[in-house]
Amino acid sequence: KAHARRLCRLVGVGGAFRLPCIASPTGNSPFAHSVYSSAREQPMPSLSLTLLSLLAPLSTALQVHAAGPNALRAAHTSSTTARVVSPSLTISDSAEIAEAEVAADLCANCDVVDMLMGSPLARVPPFKKVMAANRAEIAQRIMRAATELNMQTVGIYGYEDRYSQHRWGADQSFVLEKRDPADSPISAYLDAEQIVRIAIEQGVDAIHPGYGFLSESPEFAQLCEDKGVTFVGPTVDNLKTFADKTTARVAAIKANVPVVPGTDEAVTNVADAVAFCEEYGLPVIIKAAMGGGGKGMRVVRSMDTLPALFETASSEAKSAFGDGSVFLERFIESPRHIEVQIIGDGKGNVVHLWERDCSVQRRHQKVVEIAPAWNLPPQLRATLHADSKRLMGDAQYKNAGTVEFLVDQQGRHYFIEVNPRIQVEHTVTEEVTGIDVVQAQMRIAGGASLEDVGLVQQNIHARGIALQCRVTTENPERNFQPDTGVLSVYRHSAGFGMRHDGIGYSGMTVTPFYDSLLVKYTARGSNWEEVVRRMRRALQEARIRGVQTNIPFLLNVLTHPEFEGGVVTTGFIDEHPELLTVSGQKWEFASPTQADERLVYRVEKLMRYLANLAVNGHPPELGADAAKLSKTHKPLTPPQLPAEESASPPPEGWRSVLLEKGPEGDP
Repeated sequence: KAHARRLCRLVGVGGAFRLPCIASPTGNSPFAHSVYSSAREQPMPSLSLTLLSLLAPLSTALQVHAAGPNALRAAHTSSTTARVVSPSLTISDSAEIAEAEVAADLCANCDVVDMLMGSPLARVPPFKKVMAANRAEIAQRIMRAATELNMQTVGIYGYEDRYSQHRWGADQSFVLEKRDPADSPISAYLDAEQIVRIAIEQGVDAIHPGYGFLSESPEFAQLCEDKGVTFVGPTVDNLKTFADKTTARVAAIKANVPVVPGTDEAVTNVADAVAFCEEYGLPVIIKAAMGGGGKGMRVVRSMDTLPALFETASSEAKSAFGDGSVFLERFIESPRHIEVQIIGDGKGNVVHLWERDCSVQRRHQKVVEIAPAWNLPPQLRATLHADSKRLMGDAQYKNAGTVEFLVDQQGRHYFIEVNPRIQVEHTVTEEVTGIDVVQAQMRIAGGASLEDVGLVQQNIHARGIALQCRVTTENPERNFQPDTGVLSVYRHSAGFGMRHDGIGYSGMTVTPFYDSLLVKYTARGSNWEEVVRRMRRALQEARIRGVQTNIPFLLNVLTHPEFEGGVVTTGFIDEHPELLTVSGQKWEFASPTQADERLVYRVEKLMRYLANLAVNGHPPELGADAAKLSKTHKPLTPPQLPAEESASPPPEGWRSVLLEKGPEGDP
């Protein structure tokens, strides 16, 4: 803008002119308005090539704002730059191409061009309007990334989510109607047709599915493509290959990536599961073929429990992902869970953003994530990166994805799955690489290549170490039973090296209908000891009242000597049941405030109950006798407003003297 206005002042002295700058659907922009602000309608005087070289990139950038990234790429490589960026300039046809070539050479050394074109697409919004087809924390994360790219945002929410913060974080939000009132609240977020219909009605260019729900559905991606809406994620073919864990195994085998012995296709009945167990032996693990997040997973250690666990895993997968397909694998005891973050552009170009250690898990759900993996042998790290890039490159993978491995106690690694979507734990990768993964997703979906967005493997480094803890509304003392209620106090920690991704606020109602994730804390430090200390401090500073959280459990994990050593396995929590004991820990009584936390929580609930009784009386459904209560409980009568104003006029003051005698008057 500063360059534009300075140039306008220089040229405006000689007469009015206009460049075809387009910065909005209406064709109006502050720059175009400034250029055409002169009242004199005169032919444009001849411009020097230097001035033309300055105006050209500005005009190009503003045109591309509406035309999209392909227009910038075409203008950047066109031999007739002047025709592309300024077709209304009044210069002769015979000199046009020659001047354009010289102007292009001059532009190469122009600071404005370096800013706008030195990294093509670096400052051009890939879309005009993006929908976050998800809820809660990840929906808000998508909206923030889109807003920073100067894109409008559209949110969706279920009726039970009407007070969720992600509804207010969007420029526009629309409620999802359940097809059947008896359906679960989750079903609204699985209604692909309704979501796409809202997107089309609101002029949405792209839909980002986040994680969970429809994020790995090839049918949803195909529906978006059929309706002309860009799906911010992998291609339909990518999803067909990797969203189904059985076809992903086949792809890994073809790419010479080692896999865990398992079924090559979905198992549809208990008899086939029994046959697999008899061939490979126990223990085995039943996994949902579609989706992830620990849902639809059960470990079978006895043939007697196989039928019940098979049905439980299948029904859980059906409820969470809309598909009850499952498959079986040999269960590896106490491995490390290492995953590699990948980004591809769909042209065979793939880069890795280093790896994460997600070994701290409870019930197959990740609790703590670390990037990069701590104490990982260099040769193993290089092999994991190479296998991941080869697998995804062979598949012509597009957008962000994660290749997950298990590393056994002998250091052998096995491919287990690809998550073709953004991960919950992408924050730790962003902290150590400095790369906004969500924005990279949007730019690649908009047509950019890896080079366009500056993703070159030799320039991607992991600096320091990052640690993420998932704070959930679960009660560790009651086997992590989800808790509900109103957040009477919500104060998250801050400080150097801390990041906070969540949707909580004081007064928010925590419902039982959705995932219990409340907030993600991400700490960054230069070494392992520093980042662990920083996360401990942050969790101790956090104040969340009104519901129980797993913060005491997380602090137990962070203070355990085995975790402090930097290497744990997926069996860490099961092997240390003392982690689940949260009462009387040394960190719990670090201050009087923390020591009274439990008592304060109970007192708040009691006060709310008594206040409700004082205002509304005893509820009849609890056995209250209305006849007896009427004698002791008198309903409050509303105040009566006076029919006429009885207030006397205010006494006279200095204003009255000023009005009567003026500024020179004698009081």
